[in-house]
Amino acid sequence: MTKYPEYNLVQKCLQEIEVKLKWGNSSNWHNNVFLELSETIQKETGVLLSVTTLKRIWGKVNYNNAPSISTLNTLSQFIGYKNWRDFKTTSGKANSTILKTKRVYNINTFKILKIAIALLLFALVLNFAFKDSEKKIDASSINFESRSVTQSIPNSVVFDFDLNSVASDSIYIQQFWDPRKTIKINTNQKQATGIYYYPGYFRAKLLIDGDIIKEHDLFLKSNDWLGTIDYKPVPKYVYNLDSLKFSKEISEEIKNNEKPITSTFHFIDEFKDLSGDDFALETRLKSLYNEKWAVCQSASIIIVGTKSALIIPFSQIGCSSELSGMLSDVNLNGKTEDLSSLSIDLSQFKNIQIEVIDKTVTVYIEDNKVFTKSYTESIGNIAGIRYKFLGVGTVDRFNIINKQTNKRLSF
Repeated sequence: MTKYPEYNLVQKCLQEIEVKLKWGNSSNWHNNVFLELSETIQKETGVLLSVTTLKRIWGKVNYNNAPSISTLNTLSQFIGYKNWRDFKTTSGKANSTILKTKRVYNINTFKILKIAIALLLFALVLNFAFKDSEKKIDASSINFESRSVTQSIPNSVVFDFDLNSVASDSIYIQQFWDPRKTIKINTNQKQATGIYYYPGYFRAKLLIDGDIIKEHDLFLKSNDWLGTIDYKPVPKYVYNLDSLKFSKEISEEIKNNEKPITSTFHFIDEFKDLSGDDFALETRLKSLYNEKWAVCQSASIIIVGTKSALIIPFSQIGCSSELSGMLSDVNLNGKTEDLSSLSIDLSQFKNIQIEVIDKTVTVYIEDNKVFTKSYTESIGNIAGIRYKFLGVGTVDRFNIINKQTNKRLSF
């Protein structure tokens, strides 16, 4: 691959960003992480860098051109520099000092040569001394398992493991798809626990020195429909729902909140090997609050897969700039693309159909085709559905159709 002239400086800038974020090795970052990075940079600098731009700079997609100067200025500002020129100047001070020293002092060349040879010999001795002590980690000798302590939500998960005397000070368990949600592990540890406040299909990973050594799936079911008011860090749960509608008391609690808050209906369970890349979903939903911070009546339908997810966003007409969603590896961002076709007046019940055929998503509103887009990476089999509302909403129909067998499942 041909590298542009300032490639090494850009890599140094990216390293400083990763140190600041403390989100783990960027080799493990997926689309959602870059989406959050885009939002984080915008909050600090006021400039929006698209997910696609960030993935190009981090080498997640093939792209050999140099980033634009405006992009480099924004990245530099994010880590405390005035602009890209300031970053380059600061990074080049060490080299500048060396050059000045060379001009001022007339150092004996023979002495330098002797010092260089001595350092080389010392490095060789160290290399041989530590070569035998460096052991490649044998993943087959390491045990990594998990078990949940209950069948309900919230749920604590116990991780059992045997590190087989691995010598490292960088051992972590990554609980979720998000690489920032980790548990620090000591080499002599045999167990660790983590709490899960939401049902879902997760991928737990054992990381040693930034590398994935072992991983396995965690399937925490909702046991029928579960409602949540999404307070942070701990949501409020609404169990035993007779319908996908909160009580008057719960609805009033949400409406009286001074800050924006979402509420969610979750159904996380077995879907009998139903592919998330070939199905149809028919539903009918409505928003019940459009005042204060909920004037946009935003809502999302989330299809949870065993490998990824589909997040289809909707909002009041005129609010499409605020929409964000995801089709597995494809990001949807109302700031960088026109998503106005997903604008919808949810003050009245609306019939929505989401059809996925061979990784192409098509959305129908009141039988009118309004949106279509493809993605590349499979979401796996369907493991659940979520309805998320800004404020409070209701759902009065939900059917899912297996496109391969044409079998209809109703909930």
